[in-house]
Amino acid sequence: MMHNILPDDDGGGRRIIGLSFGAFAIFFLLLSRLWYLQVVNADDLINQSENNRLRFVPVAAPRGAILDRNGKVLVSNTPSFSVAVIPQDVKDKEQLIDNLARYLNLDRNEIETKWNKGQGRAKYYPLVVASGITRDQMEFLEENRLSLSGVNIEMKPIRAYANGTLASHLLGYLGEVNEEELTSEKYQEYNAGDYIGKSGIERAWESYLHGTDGGRQIEVDARGRFLRTVAETGSSVGNTVVLTVDLNLQKAAEEAMGDMAGAVVAMDVNTGEILAFSSNPDYDPALFTGRMPPDVWKKYLEDERHPLENKALKGLYPPGSTFKIITAIAGLEEGLIDQNTTVECNGSYKFGNATFRCWEHKGHGTVNLKRSLRESCDVFYYKLAERLGVNRIAAYAKRFGLGTPMGIGLENEKGGIIPTDEWKLKRFGKKWFAGETLPVGIGQGYVLTTPIQLASMIATVANEGKIYRPQLVKRVVDADGKVLKEFSPQVAGTTGLKPETYRLVKDGLFAVVNEPRGTGGMARLWEVKVAGKTGSSQVVRDSKAGMAYKYRDHALFVAFAPYEKPEIAVAVVVEHGEHGGSAAAPVTGKVLRAYFEGKGVIKKPVPKVKPLQDGEAVAEPDGAEAAPAPVPPAPAGSDR
Repeated sequence: MMHNILPDDDGGGRRIIGLSFGAFAIFFLLLSRLWYLQVVNADDLINQSENNRLRFVPVAAPRGAILDRNGKVLVSNTPSFSVAVIPQDVKDKEQLIDNLARYLNLDRNEIETKWNKGQGRAKYYPLVVASGITRDQMEFLEENRLSLSGVNIEMKPIRAYANGTLASHLLGYLGEVNEEELTSEKYQEYNAGDYIGKSGIERAWESYLHGTDGGRQIEVDARGRFLRTVAETGSSVGNTVVLTVDLNLQKAAEEAMGDMAGAVVAMDVNTGEILAFSSNPDYDPALFTGRMPPDVWKKYLEDERHPLENKALKGLYPPGSTFKIITAIAGLEEGLIDQNTTVECNGSYKFGNATFRCWEHKGHGTVNLKRSLRESCDVFYYKLAERLGVNRIAAYAKRFGLGTPMGIGLENEKGGIIPTDEWKLKRFGKKWFAGETLPVGIGQGYVLTTPIQLASMIATVANEGKIYRPQLVKRVVDADGKVLKEFSPQVAGTTGLKPETYRLVKDGLFAVVNEPRGTGGMARLWEVKVAGKTGSSQVVRDSKAGMAYKYRDHALFVAFAPYEKPEIAVAVVVEHGEHGGSAAAPVTGKVLRAYFEGKGVIKKPVPKVKPLQDGEAVAEPDGAEAAPAPVPPAPAGSDR
C-alpha cells in the first residue's frame, strides 16, 4: 500500500506547489497593479477623477485698442458669441454636428473640420466650432439645450471699427488661428478658436495687442450642467497701440481718392512719421472675424481694382516722371548739367534705330533744367540718361533708399526694382543695352517703386538729405496708462548731396505747381506754397486714350509743403488715372489742404448766403474772392 501511495502523494505535492506559485504570481501582479495605480499613477488618476466633474472654461482677453496720434479710437472691442463643444460630454457626435449645422445654417463639413482640429487636446477642453453667431441663434441654441449635449455658448470680444472701412489695409484684420500657426513657437500659448492678427498693425503688433487670457474652473453634474465656480483667473486686456496717423487726414485722403484705385501716403518730412496711409478701394475688416458672406468674398476677388491688396506697401508702379527728380540730381551731382544747360526738344529723340517720343509731340523747344521739370520734358531726360548710364542713375536712386524695403514694420513690404546692368544679367541672363537706359531716365522700363518709397523720396528732397525710416507707431501703453514703448525718429541714412543740387531741383518742383504751363497746377494752394512733380507711367506700350481701364496709364504726383520750410510730404498713385496733373495732383491738393486746415494755417471755408435775383439763396465758401490767381494750364497729357 505504501508503495502505491507515494507516487500519488508526489504528484499531488507538485500540483499544490504549482497552484501556489500561480496564486503567488497572480497576487504579485495584483499587488503591482495596485502599487502602480495608487503610488506611481496616483496624481494622474486624481486629475482624471476631478475632470469628470470639473470643467475649464477659457475667458478670452479683450485686445488692446488702436488709437490715432491724437488719441481718437480707430479700433476697439465689442462682444461676440461663439459655440464651443466639450467632446467628453457629447453622446452622439454625428447627431450633434447635424443639429448644429441645421440650427446655425452652416456647412456640416466646416463644423467637422473645426472639431477635428482639436482632437489632440483634452476631451474636457471646449472646442470652438462656430464663431460670431447672432443673438437669435444663441437664443435658439439655449432653447434646444437638451438635444445639444456638450454644447456651451462663450462670449468673446471681437474688433469694433469706429470708422468702418477707414484705413482697413493699415489696421489689418483678425482671423482664427490656423493649425500651422498653432504648431509654431510664436503662437504656442494660443488655443484653437483664438483670434489673431492676420495683416497690418493687428498682425505686426499682435504680441502687444493680444492680452493674457483667463479662465474659470467650474463644477458640473453628470449631465454637464453648471453647479458652481471652483476657481477663477481673470484675463488681462491687451496694450493700447498709438499710431502716428492722423484720423482727420486719413479721412481726407480716402475721401479725395473717392472711387479711384490707388494709394496715398503722407509723411512728416522731419520725423518720418506716417500721417496718412491709404490703399483704395478698401475692404470691411469686420467681415473677416466672422463667416465671410460668399457673395462678398466673390466680389472682392473679382474686382479688377484689387481691394484686398495693400497698394501703399506692396503696389509696384513705374514712377514715371516723378523719377526725373532722381535723374536730374544725378546729372547735377556728376557735373553733366547745371541750371543753364539747355536741350533742344522737337518732340522726339532718335537713338540708334529707335525713336523715343516726348509727350509733347510738337516739342518743347529750348529747355533748361527748371523748364524740364516744370513742363516734364522727356527729351531732356532721355539725353541726360544716355550720358549718365544706367549704373550711375541707379547709384543715386539707391542713395534715396529706392530698390529696397523702407522697413516700415508691416509684413511683405516690397522693395521695388532699380535696374543695373548687373541686375539684368542676373535676372534675365542678358547684357544691358544702351537704349534701355533712356526709359529709365523718365521712370519707365524696368524701374518699379512703391507709394511709400515715393513719399520717402520726396520727403528726403524736402529736408535736403535725411532719409527717415517710415514710422507708424508712436507708443505702446498698458491698461494702467503706463508707457511701455515710445518711438523716436530713426535716420536710416543720408544722401550726401550738395545743397546747390537740392536748391535747383526744388526750384523746378516749385515751378511745376506755381508757374504757367506747370503740370501740377491742380495741387496749388493759395495760403501755402506747394512744390511737387507729376508723373504718368505706362501699363502697356503705346497706350492710347479710350483704352480699356486695365491698360490705361497710372497717374502719380509727389509733393511737399510749405516750400520755404517743409513739414509734410505726400505721394499719390491713381491706378489707370492716365494723367498725374489731372488725376493725382488734385488728390494731393486736398490732402495738403486738410493738413493745413487742421493746423489752423488755412481757414476752412464757411458757407455764407448770397442772395440771387429771383430771391433764392446759394451757399458760397467764405473767402471765395481770395481764390488763387489762375495759372495757365499745361496741355492735356502733359504729366509724363
